[in-house]
Amino acid sequence: MTLLEDAALEPVRELGLDEINLSEQSFWELSEETREGAFATLREQRPVAWFEAPDVGDIPGLEAGSGYWALTRHADVLEASRNPELFSSDSSRGGTQMIDLPAEYSEFFTSMISMDDPRHARLRGLISAGFTPRMLGRIEQAVERAAREVVDSVIEKGECDFVLDVASPFPLMIICDMMGIPRSQLDFVFDRSNIILGAGDPDYVADVQDMVVAQLTAGAELAQLMEELRTERIARPTDDITSVLVNAEVDGERLTAQELSSFFVLLAVAGNETTRTAISQGFKALHDNPDQKRLWMDDFDGLNATAIEEIVRWATPVIHFRRTVTRDTVIGGQAVKEGDKVVMWYNSANRDEDVFERPFDFDLARSPNEHLGFGGPGPHFCLGANLARREITVLFRELFSRMPDIRPTGDPDRLLSFFIHGLKRMPAEFTPGALSAS
Repeated sequence: MTLLEDAALEPVRELGLDEINLSEQSFWELSEETREGAFATLREQRPVAWFEAPDVGDIPGLEAGSGYWALTRHADVLEASRNPELFSSDSSRGGTQMIDLPAEYSEFFTSMISMDDPRHARLRGLISAGFTPRMLGRIEQAVERAAREVVDSVIEKGECDFVLDVASPFPLMIICDMMGIPRSQLDFVFDRSNIILGAGDPDYVADVQDMVVAQLTAGAELAQLMEELRTERIARPTDDITSVLVNAEVDGERLTAQELSSFFVLLAVAGNETTRTAISQGFKALHDNPDQKRLWMDDFDGLNATAIEEIVRWATPVIHFRRTVTRDTVIGGQAVKEGDKVVMWYNSANRDEDVFERPFDFDLARSPNEHLGFGGPGPHFCLGANLARREITVLFRELFSRMPDIRPTGDPDRLLSFFIHGLKRMPAEFTPGALSAS
């Protein structure tokens, strides 16, 4: 269902099938229209395509390993997601990235994402036990408070960088509040999370040779921050989620210090970056499709449920994750062998013409919308999906209410990344307003 006609993203098929190489950095430097055209070509002509692993050169600590099968159709990504026994995420098999990473490295940065059951179920259960009804109410208050604060921080100026001043601090404020991290550490957490996820972008790590060291250093600094907080909360518990998690118990087990630190690194990096990206990409899409923005503003509550899902589909913050085949099988008509890597391209699945009517239209009333922006169904579906939905809802309600004419004034500066569909900067302007009363 489409309410009104707006500007659609038009894929450009300027690359022939054999010219497409998803492992080359140069591919990700192409325009979004050209990349979308390439994925459309793959879905149509070679939906399970073989690519050599990205060239990691002589970067210390990295090994590319073997190549991988690229799953570009929605149905094949669903199949791999639903069958974790056949398509493994476990760090012992290489984890969830295209290149092979040491098991300790994978688990430190990705926590339960790089685990199979029963270890995955144990850790997810322990963390889920910390999100009690009382804690969920506290998080809800933190979301509302952060939305007011982030708008207050810019509303009198009439201009801002939407990514740096609005989309980036908002989810981090919530994460720090819920974990009990002092606001004075906000910039520290922001900088370290950028290094971990944006290490391939020269804005964050100038020399690619330093990438692994920079990531490990940033991760270790975040882990140290959490270890200090954990020690303090054991001695003097408060009402934050760190206090709850250090005491959460399932079947007589508790989180270890390392598990808590790795969860915080995952939360600070993934929980921050994915929501930041969805909000930033959603803001840009609303500007490019003003009729859609007007419809949502005119009936916010009525359209909100489908609008949020369309923003997540459109943004697809996480571009891909890898799985490793545990026994010989067939997927998408292609025979794959035990030990082969398959990479699930969520961005391509979310534009699959066989699933989405007019997939390159931004349609806030789209229904059904079986997008994979939170990952596919199965044990690794995003634990924070409902929190992300709530954050996007609350922030856009605040923006529409208090800064209804906010708009970009220049093209966004895009993150150079195979992995995150991110924006680094985007100038914006609006009619100055007043601070909130609270």
